[in-house]
Amino acid sequence: MPASDPPDVDLEPEGLELGDFTAVIPAGGMGTRLWPLSRASSPKFLHDLTGQGRSLLQATVDRLTPLAADRVMVVTGARHADAVREQLPELSPSNLLVEPAPRDSMPAIGLAAAVLERRDPDAVLGSFAADHVIGDLDVFADRVRQAVLAARQGSLVTLGIRPTYPATGFGYIRTGEPRHVPGARDVLHVEAFVEKPGAEEAAAYVESGDYLWNAGMFVVRAKVLLDLLGRNHPDMVRTLREIAASPRRIDQLWGSLTKIAIDHAVAEPAAAAGAVAVVPAPFSWDDVGDFASLATLLAESQDHPGVRVLGDASLVVAEDSTGVVAAHGGRTVVTLGVDDVVVVDTPDALLVTSRERCQDVKGVVAALQRLGREDLT
Repeated sequence: MPASDPPDVDLEPEGLELGDFTAVIPAGGMGTRLWPLSRASSPKFLHDLTGQGRSLLQATVDRLTPLAADRVMVVTGARHADAVREQLPELSPSNLLVEPAPRDSMPAIGLAAAVLERRDPDAVLGSFAADHVIGDLDVFADRVRQAVLAARQGSLVTLGIRPTYPATGFGYIRTGEPRHVPGARDVLHVEAFVEKPGAEEAAAYVESGDYLWNAGMFVVRAKVLLDLLGRNHPDMVRTLREIAASPRRIDQLWGSLTKIAIDHAVAEPAAAAGAVAVVPAPFSWDDVGDFASLATLLAESQDHPGVRVLGDASLVVAEDSTGVVAAHGGRTVVTLGVDDVVVVDTPDALLVTSRERCQDVKGVVAALQRLGREDLT
């Protein structure tokens, strides 16, 4: 998703030291629309999907390390903990939190908040998904710094992506009046979080200039996050604090936590109460939600104009074709006379679809699960 040209970045010197900031990376989810590359056992955040030689998780750590130094924390499932350790050997063992089972984003981020609260009652955390692609890193760093300044004032702060087209696959943030935050010139009040709109609604949102894409990036004091969560889910907060105090009890206590996303548990009710701010984020951003999205991130093949290749390009022969070919199966993939094709070859599964039907790949995974083919999912 191309973004508008990034503005001049004015990194004001005062108040921008981020010594109280910890970057939290929830590394979960299956990425089912990227099957068969992304599987339950090896989800998309563990893969290099941009051809840059770094997995999405590693790239996320790379862009956050200049802001947080050694204060990067990853929350992942027990199934993926060893792979995360292998990809991030520099990560302190105390900054790898392992969930016994997936409970959606709120328990994961809430656990990080409870652990950080015990380490430093004034700690500010920023939550950033492990599987997004972000460019314009100077602009990204500036917007995170502004969000930290606003969070220090007690707000829940989100980074909202400036929309470049009327997307119907994202939630939106309705912005309000500017907020006065010394050293942070771009902070706005959040009026509401809006669910994924229809096409006409989305077009109206973009035209108005009052809406941003909700990319699920939040910056907030750890204690403030837990206090906001406690308004509607006090039992969850008590349990998370118990786990933080006695980590060995996590297997015993984790299953009692409500499975809920941070948007529904905290962000939406907090916005209704006037407690949320947003920093508009004009950097390039992509959630790599499906193969059509992935295609925009890959360079066009020099040998096969119109085709974007992921994997071993020597295995791809594309004649009079356009689309995406991922060659990971060790065999030659040939396309002839097909437009907007998506071919994903792996050692045990082959996907052939069109760019138009990329969103439907998730249904294929569900069908395989119904057939008892968990070995493929």
